[in-house]
Amino acid sequence: MPQPSLQHRRPSRPSRAIGRRSFLTAALASVLATLLMAPAAPAQAKVLPSALVEAKTLKPLVDKKAVVVLDTREIFQTDGKTPNFTAGHIPGALPAPYSSFRGPDSNPGQVKPLAALEAQLGALGLGLNTPVVIAGSGSDPTEFGGPARIYWTLKQLGFADVAILNGGTGAWIGAGYALQTGEAAPRKATTLKARPSPALRYSTQDLAQATQKGKAGVGPMLLDGRPYDFYSGDLRLAAAPRWGTLPGAKHLETDEWFVGGTGTLQAADRLRALAQNEQLLGKEPLVSFCNSGHWAATHWFVLSEVLGRPNVTLYPESVVAWGAAGLPLENEPSRAEILSRQLRGAGIQK
Repeated sequence: MPQPSLQHRRPSRPSRAIGRRSFLTAALASVLATLLMAPAAPAQAKVLPSALVEAKTLKPLVDKKAVVVLDTREIFQTDGKTPNFTAGHIPGALPAPYSSFRGPDSNPGQVKPLAALEAQLGALGLGLNTPVVIAGSGSDPTEFGGPARIYWTLKQLGFADVAILNGGTGAWIGAGYALQTGEAAPRKATTLKARPSPALRYSTQDLAQATQKGKAGVGPMLLDGRPYDFYSGDLRLAAAPRWGTLPGAKHLETDEWFVGGTGTLQAADRLRALAQNEQLLGKEPLVSFCNSGHWAATHWFVLSEVLGRPNVTLYPESVVAWGAAGLPLENEPSRAEILSRQLRGAGIQK
């Protein structure tokens, strides 16, 4: 009996397995399409309005426990007996003495190892998204360098929401707000994993390469924030092996940013006018330095964080490490003058 031709054969039905696969494929495609079309999850909103906050702005945030305040004053005053923190601090603040962020006496500007900073800040219960306000004493322009250096440290580690209290704890008291006494209430420790930002920091080696081993007029603009006697080579820090400044550096004392010798920064328009007058608002790379990254942190903070100038970097180890590396210095006294100073015990600040 003849077989029917192909065109008359009944088409075969797809198997149930193939049908299920087709259904799953279609469902998966639908889910992926939905995910792709969905808006990205919004980034965590910042609690702090700016990098510099006033006491009146901080007060409601403290009342709501919306921020963590780090008190950077030393635990005791210079006599080693009179307490600072326990005698009175911003309510809810945690003690975070500036000295605990510094390097050894031989190189105080040295950045502590990453693991050590992660452990230190994790022990305070901080995470990269914790809103943090840094409060010094607010006593004078030099003291402001401590909070500024800690702010830079946190930003360099990847903290997203950080500010400095303008005028420090003194401004809080001046505004009529109450202090809390006694020990701090501890926070639950965290396991902090930093996300370092190399662009915020220059090492000695990198800066030497960028400036062709100290050739004046080459590389980024260099800004020396020390008092003039350091810049001119008449005075040096005891930890610095040599006198002088980095070749081609511009000089500006950090006192200029503040209100009449206090620890309170001037209004933003005055800061901008000063920076403009000093020709510091260009877009070329600018490196801030001093003896050990203390005064330099204030220059970095004002220019980068308050005024929004791009391409500002901190050289944390500054002249102490630069001089120790045998790199060229400008305004360095003659050998005869150096010998004379050594015999007289002059020209050194401990």
